Amino acid sequence: MAESGIETVTLGCRLNAFESESMRELACGENMSGTVIINTCAVTAEASRKSRQAVRRWRKLRPHSRIVVTGCASQVDQKSFADIEGVDVVLGNSGKLNRETWSDLAKNKPLLSSGPRMVVDDVMEAETLSSHMIQGFGNRACAFVRVQDGCDHRCTFCIIPYGRGRARSVPAGQVVTQVKTLVQHGYKEVVLTGVDLTSWGSDLPGRPAFGNLVHRIIRLVPELPRLRLSSIDPAEIDDEFMDAFASSNRVMPHLHLSLQAGDNMILKRMKRRHSREVAIETCNRVRAIRPDVVFGADLIAGFPTESEEMFENTLRLVDECELIWLHVFPFSPRNGTPAARMPQVPVPLVRQRAARLRQTGDRRRALYLDSQIGSTHSVLAESPLTARNGQYVEFKLDKPCTPGKIHEVVVTGHNRRQLAGSVEQHL
Repeated sequence: MAESGIETVTLGCRLNAFESESMRELACGENMSGTVIINTCAVTAEASRKSRQAVRRWRKLRPHSRIVVTGCASQVDQKSFADIEGVDVVLGNSGKLNRETWSDLAKNKPLLSSGPRMVVDDVMEAETLSSHMIQGFGNRACAFVRVQDGCDHRCTFCIIPYGRGRARSVPAGQVVTQVKTLVQHGYKEVVLTGVDLTSWGSDLPGRPAFGNLVHRIIRLVPELPRLRLSSIDPAEIDDEFMDAFASSNRVMPHLHLSLQAGDNMILKRMKRRHSREVAIETCNRVRAIRPDVVFGADLIAGFPTESEEMFENTLRLVDECELIWLHVFPFSPRNGTPAARMPQVPVPLVRQRAARLRQTGDRRRALYLDSQIGSTHSVLAESPLTARNGQYVEFKLDKPCTPGKIHEVVVTGHNRRQLAGSVEQHL
């Protein structure tokens, strides 16, 4: 996105999308025209590699711009980004949403000949989190709100806690204020984001549960039509969350689960806190209270020591949980993680298993899309001819609609990824 000569490049998760918009606003406030902010991702070794590629590409595209590199990849591997020719600033995660940081950067433009300026603190020392209040997301139909950052768990494959620090929560009052601000600016859907979203509240007075936050938003922002949740951990879904999810149809019937695998031995070696039985039970419980719900999941193919039998358990989990939207990650070892020291699955086999997982997900999604033909949905237009319903299915519309508005459509078919919708009325 470019505004006032400031461009943001976002790799990775929805939390990064929120943070990129926040940094764009901060840089605009300091009149930092001619700046490119590249918000990197480190969720896999491949994500870090693509982040470095993006930095080099944008330096070539914008030879006279100031290049600010931030995000998880630059936090955990500062030197590899500082060594890229033409990088002006490497900015750590703990300070990237602070107004003082951007004020300082605006006053002290580094010279390329002197090498990059390093503004990176020890993210593990960060103890609190406040929400940077943003006004909007340009032309996006929905807006992201950061309610939590960091993670106190240590999955053996994951480097993210070292890029994000300890789990910290934005106080509920600040979250509600941010949601109200976005609704006042015309947004019909807000997505709550975080690194370990369902751990929200664990560091706040009284240790409120995540479901408490969802209840508060629904109660205190009645003018918000659609509240969506990003990835959640099945080990942290409690009764208060279930009640919040069941009590309002304004909470979208779409949950993306951080499952990672469907074999108990692999889950144990990952140091995940749920079993395959818990995953299946969770999906069944949620479906019982919201029959229209659909599930997505993160799944890793080819985790170290994974046998064919173990992989088959993950394949079967897709059917047993009726997973529709899969994010499949071929395992790639991250230096500094325990999984990198475990016996590795050959790379060609990892890729083959990832392809089989994606094929299984494609089959389940096609079955679901078949079942929707003839049904009516409320959709939020994302562009004149595309929209998305509560279950996160993209629609191709038969006539132009106003982006950011909610419309009623009837499903007339699908192309295995999108539903075709006939627009009935505007709400």
